[in-house]
Amino acid sequence: MQKPTPDTRVRYRERLSPSLWLLVTAAVIAPMVTLTLTPLGSLPALFIGIAAGALLITALIAWSPMVRVDGAVVRAGRAHIDARWLGPVTVLTGADAQAARGSVLPARGWHLIRSGIDGIIVAPNIDPDDPATHWTISTRTPDRLAAAIRDAQAAASTPV
Repeated sequence: MQKPTPDTRVRYRERLSPSLWLLVTAAVIAPMVTLTLTPLGSLPALFIGIAAGALLITALIAWSPMVRVDGAVVRAGRAHIDARWLGPVTVLTGADAQAARGSVLPARGWHLIRSGIDGIIVAPNIDPDDPATHWTISTRTPDRLAAAIRDAQAAASTPV
């Protein structure tokens, strides 16, 4: 008898990278470092300034959190939850998303919220042993993330 293999395919993946304006702002460090180090010589100061700017931009992108749906597991940054423990997913954009990130935000929920990203999804956590009551996740494509979570929920509920 063959051993059934679990579904581990990646249904959704997104890096919540910083906005273009934050990257442009971070790039301003290059001329600042160059001007500060000009007494060392203009050429070394220029190379060190460019390296500092590139290093900061690379770090901002590399350390930005990932949102993934692998098989039946939803991962948001460092946290993960089996999709069967999430309730119906709500997609919010615009003013609704802004309200959900503000006064309506559940205090005991898991939040992965990034500025500059308009859309969010909100899913109640139905696990009775988990202290987080809701999952709120920022995403640039909330419809695709919600569909991936629903697909993972359907896969988790079907017997192997």
